Amino acid sequence: MVGRRAYLTNVSTDNRSPLPDRIDSIFKRAREGKALFVNRNVLMPEYVPDRLPFRENQINTIAEVLSPVLHGSKPSNLLLYGKTGTGKTAVARYVLSRLQAELSKGGLTVSYVNTRIAGTEYRVLAEFAHSLGVSIPFTGLSIGEVMGRIFKEIQQKRIHSIFVMDEIDYLVKAYGDGVLYEFTRASDRISPASLSLVGISNDLKFKEELDPRVLSSLGEEETVFPPYTVEELREILRERAMIAFRKGVFSDSAVNLCAAMAGTEHGDARRAVDLIRIAGEVAEREGLQTVDDSCVKRASEKMEHDRVEEALRSLPLQNKIILLAVSRFDTGTNTGEVYLAYNSLSKKIGTEALTQRRVSGILAELDMLGLVEAAVVSKGRRGRTKRIRLLIPQDTFNKTLAEDPTLAATF
Repeated sequence: MVGRRAYLTNVSTDNRSPLPDRIDSIFKRAREGKALFVNRNVLMPEYVPDRLPFRENQINTIAEVLSPVLHGSKPSNLLLYGKTGTGKTAVARYVLSRLQAELSKGGLTVSYVNTRIAGTEYRVLAEFAHSLGVSIPFTGLSIGEVMGRIFKEIQQKRIHSIFVMDEIDYLVKAYGDGVLYEFTRASDRISPASLSLVGISNDLKFKEELDPRVLSSLGEEETVFPPYTVEELREILRERAMIAFRKGVFSDSAVNLCAAMAGTEHGDARRAVDLIRIAGEVAEREGLQTVDDSCVKRASEKMEHDRVEEALRSLPLQNKIILLAVSRFDTGTNTGEVYLAYNSLSKKIGTEALTQRRVSGILAELDMLGLVEAAVVSKGRRGRTKRIRLLIPQDTFNKTLAEDPTLAATF
């Protein structure tokens, strides 16, 4: 400990170190440079705009489904489908905020949880409980006990509750649909109160994972969000840029390029908005007065690198182990070889191995994420096989997965 204190003292007082000069120059440039942003917050993922163009049909549908709560009736459960960045979460939050404003005297509780961020079934329920004012310890209770406390609170206070579960497919794939079953069958336990679910999913095949009993009561209403077109993205970005930047900073050409890059690849408005924000940050750091096409291109390169790292960090442990198994084969290999390598790694790490069928399913999911390529190749008279290879640069892959303490020993 003494050695560490001495090291910190040396770093902070050593005038010969180039680090303070470098920091001073960064701060000086930021202080003296002209800010390009007026309101950076409108480009943040959590921002919900006052107007959501090109989503009027979805807004009206959700409002119609949930409006019975205004006269004390239980709304139907609702499932919202669509690719990432098609406005599902923003539209749901927008409608629910308007609904809460209509019931300003109380009687309605709206809870929102992203199940992937919450991470576990227990934490999803704990966040829901906390929004109702129920105290749940960080750990220690059974799932049944937590749900019992939630239902008791709703029933005793006669609360009409709407529970929004974003990335609901993640929870089902990781923990099954037991919690959904309990929620959809809770009416008798909480009467005269009510509980409705709004599930948000990027996976159009999500319902195939559900037990028929859950499916029959959960998916009473569905709304699909199509990807945005290039023209729609251009209008969305132009509106955001007008609010976010000083006048004349973000050129029409740069807006058009952002819309074209996002629209032709995926129609993802969230990614497109991130692109104009990062392009602005690139220009600001370089002391530029305008955001041009070159800033957008550099921002896109940075986002792609960051996207891969973030995707890797957010993967469940089993997915990471499967990726590690794939990485052992420089030129690619087949599913059987990957499974053998995966089994070996699971024993080394001390985790229980999944079945080969489940590993094949996860490989298909990783293929959809663009982290591996799982192409079917012909072997002539011997039929066809799936050739699997890693699509992530090896240095990025190693650096990111080595951050996980469970996997650090495998590198």
